[in-house]
Amino acid sequence: MADRAPVTPHVTFVIAGVQKGGTTALFDYLGDYPDLSLSDVKEVHFFDDETQDWAAPDYGAYHAHFPAPDGRPCGEATPIYSYWPNSLARIAAYNPTMKLILVLRDPVERAWSHWRMEYARGAEKAAFGWCIRQGRQRLFDAEPWGHHREFSYVERGFYGEQMERLFGLFPREQVLVLRSEDLRADPAPALNGVRAFLGLPPAAALAAREVHVGRSDLSADLAAADVEYLRTVYAADDARLAALTGLRFG
Repeated sequence: MADRAPVTPHVTFVIAGVQKGGTTALFDYLGDYPDLSLSDVKEVHFFDDETQDWAAPDYGAYHAHFPAPDGRPCGEATPIYSYWPNSLARIAAYNPTMKLILVLRDPVERAWSHWRMEYARGAEKAAFGWCIRQGRQRLFDAEPWGHHREFSYVERGFYGEQMERLFGLFPREQVLVLRSEDLRADPAPALNGVRAFLGLPPAAALAAREVHVGRSDLSADLAAADVEYLRTVYAADDARLAALTGLRFG
């Protein structure tokens, strides 16, 4: 088989995680900067697309979501990439110099927010307490095995595991980790941190905004027993995250 011509990657940065962590707000903020080039939709869902032939992926279809290269940093935000199997390796194969941004939220809050979203839209019928315990067995009947786009309330919160996989593919200087509460409470420092990471100078502060925000705390509707259970589930991974990044949520 003839060698394929090398592809020049258009996309230079990706907001790769996490779902319900504030990625929509970050993408919305970045859209206000004229010195950045963004995709025509927030979530392109290319590197998690299992219908692609990953032996010869159609990067032309990916690039169709972006303006023509013009020297500006160019990016998208698909937060499932940090969780979905092989997505990060596919990104590395496309552009080994890709810069990756992750916005992390307390994994218990994240799981609760994720469940509320799926329950509200009818994809989930079961109670949260069942979903985070017995309901996890559903992922073993899924394809790819052990992963699920809707029911992965607990699994998407194993940030230490995800960061370890990420650092195995990209050097740490190509990875920026933000806390969702920092972006929400005072966006200016976080946004200028992103700009510096992308090689851009500081910019005037943008007005704070709320984008697709549900409840941001552990509300009275969330049982204390469920919080305690999830803290136990996440304890080892939280220590793993702290060792890798210095961040801790437990």
